[in-house]
Amino acid sequence: MKALRIFSRNIRDSFKSVFRNFSLSIASISCITITLVVVALSIILSLNVNNFTKSIEGNVTIVAFINNDKDEKAIENIKQEIIKLDNVSEKNIEFKDKVEISKEMINDSEIIKGVMEDISTENTPVQNTFQVKVDKIVDIGKTAKAIGKIDGITNVKYGEEMIDQLVSVFTTVRKFCIYLLIALVIVTAFLIANTIKITIFSRKREIEIMRLVGASNTNIKIPFIMEGLFLGIIGSILPILLTIIGYQKIYQHFHGKMFTSFIKLVSPVPFVYYVSLVLLGIGMIVGMFGSWRAVKKYLKI
Repeated sequence: MKALRIFSRNIRDSFKSVFRNFSLSIASISCITITLVVVALSIILSLNVNNFTKSIEGNVTIVAFINNDKDEKAIENIKQEIIKLDNVSEKNIEFKDKVEISKEMINDSEIIKGVMEDISTENTPVQNTFQVKVDKIVDIGKTAKAIGKIDGITNVKYGEEMIDQLVSVFTTVRKFCIYLLIALVIVTAFLIANTIKITIFSRKREIEIMRLVGASNTNIKIPFIMEGLFLGIIGSILPILLTIIGYQKIYQHFHGKMFTSFIKLVSPVPFVYYVSLVLLGIGMIVGMFGSWRAVKKYLKI
């Protein structure tokens, strides 16, 4: 019971301290709010880029053209060679024979139909193919080259230029978001620590009185750490609201896709709530860490 009373008193005193030192608290809260808004944007962008990448992985196909001289046994051997590659699963390999492909081409285009009307599907110059989907799109180039080296494969296509550019852009954006997120958290902790140093200095007399009346180091530190916790919670409110309301508005405005139906946005629910919990957690942890660092380093207790 005594420990509970002490804990509740520390919470009450910390909450009062936030408003008693209002101007300094506003500085800390503003710092946290601005940083968490940028953090929210980074998280949303990063996770949507991951979603784009997965969408591409599910749709991009490597088309491997097989020499028409190869019989069924040779074709099966080629398939087994492809399966052995690290970035390929057996379930993601589909064989299409030249007759099937010819029929599809004739049905899809009147021009091709006119060209091939005098050629029987059995004697078509079209080649048999393996259509391969990779596990990791970032390695699609290496996988395509490896397939191209297999005996019996005459050519490999997967939309090299466009796919390679997309992979490069998405990889760069993803790395940038991660580095930015880490940098923002560190900067926020540093700024909060500096702000609380000023708060501690302005309350030096209060701390000296606490020491004189016999307050332990823990009793002196806890109110400041709890104060950092409250600053983190208050500072995360606006970023959370902007995330929940703003992202849903953007999703509705663009009808769940960006530029093309190929690039789909992550559905708002429960996505925005997970991001909000992350923002709240970052705000609380960074606020407490900043306070703890300031107390430990500058109070020497």
